[in-house]
Amino acid sequence: MIRYTPAKQLTLEGFSTPFSQQLSTTNRWVILAAKIPWDKLADVYYKKMRADFGAPTLSARMVIGAVIIKHILNIDDREVVAQITENIYLQYFVGLSSFQKEAPFDASLMVSIRKRLGIDLMSD
Repeated sequence: MIRYTPAKQLTLEGFSTPFSQQLSTTNRWVILAAKIPWDKLADVYYKKMRADFGAPTLSARMVIGAVIIKHILNIDDREVVAQITENIYLQYFVGLSSFQKEAPFDASLMVSIRKRLGIDLMSD
């Protein structure tokens, strides 16, 4: 089963926070998120999957966003999950619609992501 929210449905104004202010439009992750063609990348990602078989997946934006975060920050898998869990801007970047305190996925899933995307795409 595939779960995906098109990038066009996620707006900065619509991202709920437990805080009294909105996210800054000048934050580097907000700017980068606006430049990435999420829907096109999702199409490429989902071509390797079957919609009628297997457990539900993380959204393509979550997966692709986590890989981008890993490479930009040059951090290991556990730190990727920790950074996303702790940083409201990274949660916005990976497509969450509001801040959540829990980890969005287990760090061990990054191994599966690398296998699915392939070594060529994942290498520096």
